[in-house]
Amino acid sequence: MTTHDSTVLLFRNTMRIIDGHLDGFRDVITRAVRFAEQHGPQLMVETFVDEERMLAHSFQLYQDSDAVRVHWKLADPYIREVMEHCRVERFEVFGEPDADVAAGVRSALSEQCELTFNPRVAGFVRLATGLRARAVSDGS
Repeated sequence: MTTHDSTVLLFRNTMRIIDGHLDGFRDVITRAVRFAEQHGPQLMVETFVDEERMLAHSFQLYQDSDAVRVHWKLADPYIREVMEHCRVERFEVFGEPDADVAAGVRSALSEQCELTFNPRVAGFVRLATGLRARAVSDGS
């Protein structure tokens, strides 16, 4: 893989959890991640919660813009449910989505949060066969 020919996209979503909604957020995000694990096109999904600041950080890795479009079609009900418990504060796109996906991200977020696009310089992805992280609520 050369420095600029990768189609890989990494999304980082920073969400402010609404006061009193931490448990509800944990429940719906766990369901959403389980759905993505079973049906979604993502290569990786990880969500972390900073309880002290009431922030959640979600990372999603996609093979390409086509995978993002598949995710949007499948996940809409889960996204709406998650958004009942938080608001997006910052959304970062790492990599270069096609024009359609870039426009879709801009449209979905409109003016509600800081949005940045960061072109790739270099890197690689190493996914070990059989290596699998479990959702926090699984107790593993």
